[in-house]
Amino acid sequence: MISRIILTILLVASLAFIIQRGPTIAQQAAPQKASSTPVGGSHRLADSMQSKLDHIQQNAQQPNPDQTPTVMTEDEVNDYIASGHIVLPQGVKKLKMEGRTGVVTAFLNVDFDEIRAGQKSANPLLSVFSGRHDVRVEADASGSGGQGRVSVREVSIDGITVPRMALEYFVNKYITPKYRNVGMDSRFQMPDKVDLAAVGYHKLTVTQK
Repeated sequence: MISRIILTILLVASLAFIIQRGPTIAQQAAPQKASSTPVGGSHRLADSMQSKLDHIQQNAQQPNPDQTPTVMTEDEVNDYIASGHIVLPQGVKKLKMEGRTGVVTAFLNVDFDEIRAGQKSANPLLSVFSGRHDVRVEADASGSGGQGRVSVREVSIDGITVPRMALEYFVNKYITPKYRNVGMDSRFQMPDKVDLAAVGYHKLTVTQK
């Protein structure tokens, strides 16, 4: 269920991020992975996560996939990210996620200058999006009928809530042009025959069909 879109990049980095990087993509990216720490041993939970992703991918190859739910824990997801299996989007230096029923909270360290790639703007709405900062993103996230949905509730930078108008302007100018279907409200087709994706208390449950 992690297969392609980049689970909502910086501002929607939540379920979409998980549903974003499939096992095959992760394995192909392994030689370039951000962390030099070998997978396995110190990343036991990442290994467990990889096994579940492999199962999801293999199950999707079946004409009638096994509909037994696959449960990925928050700790497995975060260890998978920390192990370097996933190459983070440009400008995102660190990412950790927390889940509760229907809601994903992402904690990131972001270099906004890198995201803006040197583009200057006199618009005062963009003044907050400069330099490197700690970012917290809270979003509603769910998936049903093969469609994933992520809607940003709130974003704060260094503990200060970003006005929604400024946030929408930044996303529309710098994020959406790079990543299709990624915005304040994102809709996307879930990969690997994933029919349902439910964010629970510190876990993500995926059902294929």
